[in-house]
Amino acid sequence: MTSSHPDDYTFTSTGYGDVGLELSILISTYPPPFIYIHDSSDGLKVNARHITSLLQRPSEPSQEHGPITKVCFGWADAACCFTQRLLFEALIHSLVGHSPEWDEECANWALDNGSQWNDNLDSFLHGIREAHAHLSKRFGVDSTGAVQGTNRKGKGKEQQYTGIRIVLVVARAERLKDSMPELMVSLARLRELVRLDLCVVFTSEVEWDKIKPPLGAAPDPYFVDIPPLTKEDAVSLLTARYPALTSENPTLYHPSLKSLYSHFVAVLCDVCYLYTHDPHELQYIAAARWPGFVKPVLDEHRSQMDDESEEGHRDIEPPSEDVRLRLTRLFSSSLSLALEALYPRLTDASDWAKVNEPPSDLLSKPPAEAKVTTASPTSAIGTGSLLGHLPRLSKFILVASFLASTNPAKSDVRMFGRGLDEKKRRRRKAQATLKPKGGVSKVPQRLLGPSPFPLDRLIALLGALLEEHDVESRLPAPEFTIPGEYTDMETNRVAINAAVSIKSLPKERLPTPYLKVQELSSSRLMHRTTKAEQIDGPAMFKCAISYDLALALSKELKIPLPELLWEQV
Repeated sequence: MTSSHPDDYTFTSTGYGDVGLELSILISTYPPPFIYIHDSSDGLKVNARHITSLLQRPSEPSQEHGPITKVCFGWADAACCFTQRLLFEALIHSLVGHSPEWDEECANWALDNGSQWNDNLDSFLHGIREAHAHLSKRFGVDSTGAVQGTNRKGKGKEQQYTGIRIVLVVARAERLKDSMPELMVSLARLRELVRLDLCVVFTSEVEWDKIKPPLGAAPDPYFVDIPPLTKEDAVSLLTARYPALTSENPTLYHPSLKSLYSHFVAVLCDVCYLYTHDPHELQYIAAARWPGFVKPVLDEHRSQMDDESEEGHRDIEPPSEDVRLRLTRLFSSSLSLALEALYPRLTDASDWAKVNEPPSDLLSKPPAEAKVTTASPTSAIGTGSLLGHLPRLSKFILVASFLASTNPAKSDVRMFGRGLDEKKRRRRKAQATLKPKGGVSKVPQRLLGPSPFPLDRLIALLGALLEEHDVESRLPAPEFTIPGEYTDMETNRVAINAAVSIKSLPKERLPTPYLKVQELSSSRLMHRTTKAEQIDGPAMFKCAISYDLALALSKELKIPLPELLWEQV
């Protein structure tokens, strides 16, 4: 199944056309020395590469307008370039088109004199001047701006330019305030320092007033605000991705079904736009529901081909308006359920599409009998999902982690204790929460979220669950004659000092439950709250599954989870 992300969206495919036109006119005519782009969109982030690809279009000369100024771009990401040296190298290398090679010992770009330009700000200014001279020589422009090699009759064979204009784009400029605050003023006044035709562009999700240097050291930039995505922009973004999806799966995304896909995306945005504006999330939900939405149309096309018995290939005809409205009525209710299961990543898009696949020949049935059933979120542990592929021991560990994060530690003996003088298992009675005089009422743990627990407590709860609910499913082991000996063997394999980090041992030497805990942590089903290198205390974890998933797992393992909870849900 195709679940592509909208990575190749441009300004022209959204409501950003005015912003793109404004930037193009500014850069190609008389750009200000400093431009600040505030990107407040939720999901579609315009990075430096998008801006440079957009602004490179008007830099090519044409025969009608004659020679123009050649615009050369350099860009860097302040999140990746966290030192001055990395930032200077990224800007100069992208400006001159240099890529360090391993065979050349990853040497930086330099002219024949071999000067170093990445040591400090002064050397960086000399590097920009050398890069400007290098680009002028490459495109046939001398230092005074006159065109070299031009035929006096105006019939020069090569494309000529009247000058070189440098544009440096720095993405995520808010990172400069923390890593290199002294560079913000220098970059904002870079044209004054190098005395060249140069423009600096900052892009950030943070407003300029929150990151600008104090005391007015930096000049006020030319502000360009990118507005948040509207619902129409989101529909345009997802629809513009359809040709790329057609090249990946020509059958599922047939060109004749583009109008149906546009209608489907509009319905999807009407349902999901209230909860998320991120086009990547909307594309993910669309990739999960579109195979089922278009399946009745494809089934009807196959049945027509079988009845007519035509030779050769027949294109799929776009569905009529009645069929489109019927599909919308059948699948509209399932879009909200897909959002509930896919947005928090309770399951995978392909697994959700397989579980919620509509019946065959849906359009051939009468409207009263045609129904589309959607599986509940608790079915995410089915055989086709990520949790369904978990081993049995991993499911026990998840249930034990949920109990450890939900119940207080003092309740373990009462809920799981099994001794000679065994007490009757009692759960805390559900009482109305009354506000005491002069104090605040205690908030239940289920409203506070999961609490961290040590690894020793997880192993103890795991042993209690295995001894009580896993005895019947075990293989015969005649060497264990004492009750509970098999469970002790399983838990003693991980009874290592909790101060030892899991990652301190090789993976092949890790005990089985330890390895399962490590796998569950890497799968984000459990969160480790302490650092891996910490040795002055036990490893602390926190459960990351919801009550619905824990209840579904406990039903599969035949564990009465509601009876084991200290507080009633």
